[in-house]
Amino acid sequence: MKKEKVQERIIRVAADLFYRQGFNSTGINQIIAEADIAIGSLYNHFSSKNDLLQAYLIKEETEWFQGFEEHSAKISDPGEKIFSLIGYRKKLQQSSKFAGCHFIKIIAEVGESNPAVSDFVQNHKEKQKDMIRTLVNEYAEGKKNINTEMITEHIFLLIEGAVVTSTINKSTDSFDQIQKMIEAQLP
Repeated sequence: MKKEKVQERIIRVAADLFYRQGFNSTGINQIIAEADIAIGSLYNHFSSKNDLLQAYLIKEETEWFQGFEEHSAKISDPGEKIFSLIGYRKKLQQSSKFAGCHFIKIIAEVGESNPAVSDFVQNHKEKQKDMIRTLVNEYAEGKKNINTEMITEHIFLLIEGAVVTSTINKSTDSFDQIQKMIEAQLP
């Protein structure tokens, strides 16, 4: 196993703290202590806590899409790939012990006070929707009377709602429910 670089360790520690306890509740000194680095090391890599927040969001986005690619790599059927997305989000919820979506959490915490963050999160959710649109369009090839835009929107909103509901209820039941709803929409 290769040795973790200082910058990677800083981002990993900050990501864990931002996700578990929130951005505003995480101090630079705590990040420095838990990453076991000197204060200068942090500022050699990041000019501010907001720069570190941007690196965290980029890391989470990259891992989110790579994780889905790995999760669905062996699936070629477009309909099954749509259902694998539901399974992927369910798995993320379970592995985080129902802590919720990184992006929803950060936007809820910093909101409009940080336009760079709100723009990043909006763009991330649009990328997710674009990915769903691609899957739905692949599914719809050769089929008639499929409103791909409406189905894309439904799947996106159902999955987002299932994530929030499972965070509140600490259960994956909502994913099982939306799977049935989506199956009913796909002819």
